[in-house]
Amino acid sequence: MKSRGQKSKIVCLGEFILDLFPAESGRDLASVSAFKPVPGGAPANVAVAAARLGVPSAFIGKVGDDPFGRRLASVLGKCGVETRGMRYDPKTRTTLNFIALPDPNSAEFLFYRQPGADLMLRPGELDRELLREASIFHFGSVSLTAEPCRTAALEAARIAREAGAMVSFDLNYRPMLWESERDALAAFEAALRLADLVKGNERELAMLERAQDPQEACRAVAERGPALAVATLGARGSACATRSAAARAAGFRVRTRDATGCGDAFMGALLAWLAGELGAEKAPLADRISSLPAPALQAALSYANAAGALTATKKGVIPALPSAAQVERLLKRAAHKLKTLDKRLSCDSFN
Repeated sequence: MKSRGQKSKIVCLGEFILDLFPAESGRDLASVSAFKPVPGGAPANVAVAAARLGVPSAFIGKVGDDPFGRRLASVLGKCGVETRGMRYDPKTRTTLNFIALPDPNSAEFLFYRQPGADLMLRPGELDRELLREASIFHFGSVSLTAEPCRTAALEAARIAREAGAMVSFDLNYRPMLWESERDALAAFEAALRLADLVKGNERELAMLERAQDPQEACRAVAERGPALAVATLGARGSACATRSAAARAAGFRVRTRDATGCGDAFMGALLAWLAGELGAEKAPLADRISSLPAPALQAALSYANAAGALTATKKGVIPALPSAAQVERLLKRAAHKLKTLDKRLSCDSFN
């Protein structure tokens, strides 16, 4: 990526919780023998992912005024994420999320959140100055599952957008957190009206658009307003579309230890790439993204895929998020292998 200017700041809003990872894989939640607490929450993971890749980032959210909440805030600070937008609730506990890994590529979740402190963020508690400093504002649907956080999240998106930031929205659908799929779709629609970039997996995008192909679903979402729609496809890589271009990028073959958080690593890397490549320009970031050609879109996806793949090679999320140097090394190794293969194919064809 290009060098990044002072203006490139990614501000993430949403849940910061304590994930409780299983002592062993290959078991469901009822069978796990013990759990290890690890900091988690998609928007917080995205903020750390961006910081690890060299882009200034900040987090806005609420935790309990309890030992778990203080521990989480300390983790963000140590990772280089600005925390002045964090708030502490003296009456509500920090949210816990129990996780099981029945196999390396799937996970089960059980949230202890009735409510959790992350849901208690109020519009009046938003750091509006911080939001106006953002070049990119990112949030996800978990913040839309209940009030008052729903109103706070949408208000934050409006403030950032009016100040010139690109708004990024992660569908991140967790069925157990919603009354029904219909309720989730209504919340998605409210967020889509503010979003310049939308990311989801195949199932999430299919909730919005009944397209068979994820790239077709991305194009359909982009036609509704966002400058860019992105589909994560697991080990198969990713796809995306604007209203004028589309791209796919293959995944990287790695030895998977834990796929939890790969989508957050992907998201953080994608936003970091966009901030790094386009952040020095004067035109609005969303306008420049909508005019990116297919090769540039593919480069962005490949960068994000590499970050997601590297995260899968370690357990946990925040401890597994890669540095810029690690991502670049993986990209260079993949390019070298492809170049070698091209030479072999050329020789075979010549002979």
